[in-house]
Amino acid sequence: MFKREKMLNSQLNQRALMAALKQVQQEMEAAQSGEPVDSEPVDSAGQVENAAGDSALDTLVGILGLSTFERKVLLMCAGVELDGSFARLVGQLNGSATRQLPSFGMALSVFGDAHWSALSPDGPLRYWHLVELEDQQQGQVLTQMPLKIDEPILFYLTGVRQLDDRLRRAAEPVAPPHELVPSQLTIAEKIIGTCSASAGVSLLSVMQLDGNTTTDKAAVAAYTCSLLGLDLFSISALAIPTHATDRMEWARLWNRQAALNSSALFVDLSALDAADRDRTMAVSSFIEHIGGLLFIGTGQWIPRLNRPVLRCDINKPTTMEQLWLWKYLLERPMEARDGALEKLVGQFDLSASTIRAVSVEVAGALRRESIEAAAQASLLWKTCCAHTRPHVEDLAQRIEVKAGWNDIVLPEEQKDILREIAAQVNQRNKVYGEWGFSAAGSRGLGISVLFSGESGTGKTMASEVLASELQLDLYRIDLSQVVNKYIGETEKNLKRVFDAAEEGGAVLLFDEADALFGKRGDVKDSHDRYGNIEVSYLLQRMEAYRGLAILTTNMKSSIDKAFFRRIRFVVQFPFPDATQRAEIWRKVFPASTPTQGLDVSKLARMNIAGGNIRNIALNAAFIAANEGRPVHMAHVGRAARSEYAKLGKPLNNLETGVII
Repeated sequence: MFKREKMLNSQLNQRALMAALKQVQQEMEAAQSGEPVDSEPVDSAGQVENAAGDSALDTLVGILGLSTFERKVLLMCAGVELDGSFARLVGQLNGSATRQLPSFGMALSVFGDAHWSALSPDGPLRYWHLVELEDQQQGQVLTQMPLKIDEPILFYLTGVRQLDDRLRRAAEPVAPPHELVPSQLTIAEKIIGTCSASAGVSLLSVMQLDGNTTTDKAAVAAYTCSLLGLDLFSISALAIPTHATDRMEWARLWNRQAALNSSALFVDLSALDAADRDRTMAVSSFIEHIGGLLFIGTGQWIPRLNRPVLRCDINKPTTMEQLWLWKYLLERPMEARDGALEKLVGQFDLSASTIRAVSVEVAGALRRESIEAAAQASLLWKTCCAHTRPHVEDLAQRIEVKAGWNDIVLPEEQKDILREIAAQVNQRNKVYGEWGFSAAGSRGLGISVLFSGESGTGKTMASEVLASELQLDLYRIDLSQVVNKYIGETEKNLKRVFDAAEEGGAVLLFDEADALFGKRGDVKDSHDRYGNIEVSYLLQRMEAYRGLAILTTNMKSSIDKAFFRRIRFVVQFPFPDATQRAEIWRKVFPASTPTQGLDVSKLARMNIAGGNIRNIALNAAFIAANEGRPVHMAHVGRAARSEYAKLGKPLNNLETGVII
């Protein structure tokens, strides 16, 4: 029924346009022949328009304020594009069959209700870019310049609604979600109520949406627009022209789009650098000149406008709202789904838009193939991990997690602490949420850990083991690269890492913490003072981080004791003794590696850390592979000599006996 009605209205609009063109053509023919215009022209246009409601032509004329003469000029320009006989008539009036474009001069001489103000750049025809002047000859006078209708306006008159190509290069349509969580729905209803209350008075049309998630802000805006009967388009602040002329033309074209096609605009400021003064000034100017309903998605910079603004905070859904949204969106029920989803929302603090994206991906996978119930929960978990991976490649490296509990060699005391750390991460939602420990605020809710020990004693492997146990991504952040000599830059780098990782709660491994920590108690200069600030900022973010954050150091003694009270777990990684080294040697060669005659107890006499043992084993494997033989003691001996040389470490008599 709806499609048939839409088709009928389209046909009626076409008939109304043709009737209006016919009337203008009759007036032009009368002017050409010198005969008076029929005082009662055929009223078919009016009859058609009454049947169809307002035609596109009448809507445009009413909204943009065209006079009767300006309406005729527009129709004259449209006629030459739509009707060959119309174009020929224009050629006859121009005195040349090849000159089939009208001009203002022709319109002034043909139509009795002509007025000179129609030629003004501020008149509707030129201000709204309804017609364009084609300067074909240098020095041609204004009234003789050919007129051409703007292509999107021609399509509009024929009933075809499309976004202007000049806008399409920067603006993208935003599809509304089918639902909003209650807290965000309340915001949408507030905006609608404000628009309704202010209509006809001093229209409040700028909605400032604050929050950390651009996609959720755009979703709230799109949902609001759908209830208001508007289409929403989004533009990045970085796409707004900085040149004033280009910017004003773009704003004018958008205002035409908004007025004629019931559209609203969402300006995304999330990527805008607050320090870029030229661009922030350009964006402010652009926003000031935008009409219709405008949404501003703020970032680090918030514009100060000389017009009324409604400010709304778009927060992430609460834990209960996330749980509700998962249940609403997932198409196929999963066995024990409630338990799996509760674990999911306990780990991942997702925006509504991310939950929708994950649900679509998982639902598609479930439709393509049959997946067992247990694997469905795993698929959902892994998809959440993939969607929340932080994009901080210049500051952090994602480590492919391979190690498990069976791979790490540590005293039981250290292993017990690692298991306790994993348990706290797994039970965080119950203790903080259900048992109420988060009521006092976010500080201290993060699980911060310090791994201390010599290089190669297993600190990175222990991080892998924890990430594997928790089924989370592991990111290594080299603090020696993050720390910046310029004041304030280190905090910015750390903020980027934590903000990017917050949604998924990935395991963060801050390596080489000695680059930032030190005995900072005595403040001797500005660098010491700002060093203290950087350390305090890192610890503050670790305390509030909803995931697991690990620091590693080779020199625990260099860290000021005052900082230890802000770290929940401290794990000391001892240098392996002979028994532990023997176990490492037993585990170091993969099962598929051919070995022959390896004496593990003899190899364990080499007084080196596990990392060095792994290096020796790998190099020995390459030597053996090159010889086409299994790995045996001679290969290990050659690799060990190279490793000791690299370390600059002399061999004692016992170790020499192993290598020979």
